Amino acid sequence: MNKEQRILQLGRELTGQWTLPILLALEGNGGRFTPLQNKLNIAPSRLSANLKKMEEDGLLLHLSPGDRRHPLLPEYVLTEKGRLYREAARAVELSERRIGKGRLSDKVWGIPILLSLNFNHTRFQEIRQSLDGITPRILSMRLQEFHKDGLVCKQIWGEPRPSFLYLLEKKVQPPVRQLSMDLASLV
Repeated sequence: MNKEQRILQLGRELTGQWTLPILLALEGNGGRFTPLQNKLNIAPSRLSANLKKMEEDGLLLHLSPGDRRHPLLPEYVLTEKGRLYREAARAVELSERRIGKGRLSDKVWGIPILLSLNFNHTRFQEIRQSLDGITPRILSMRLQEFHKDGLVCKQIWGEPRPSFLYLLEKKVQPPVRQLSMDLASLV
């Protein structure tokens, strides 16, 4: 897997409604369930499911009461991979603030699509091939949303047959380029 593919994979693993907020909230809440739930305003079952998935992905460890030896010590601690992903989450959060269109990482495939466009994949099939596992429907929906939100420019290209090129808007290019470089430094 080359560096571009690793960056796109990391971007994919950070998307979804709760992964990024949980990674960022673990730092300030001591890794305890109830303070995490309160800070994120998330249902207990949803938080539990997300923490379990993150544990399966190797991002955190769940410590049993016997391992903690005190009830106020963290229940969840980041692994080395989790700490790396937290740094990546900070980079994503910073780029989202710079773009100014809300939490783009909440949308499945949002960040990877922007990163793919940053890597000069401009045609629909090129973008799709660079993002292993994305369906044509979800790619089409995200590109339409991003075009409507002013993040992506859609241009018609006439050779050899008419097709569309998708490009990052000028104001979006610097934050996405910086995100790409930040993630590249982590992989």
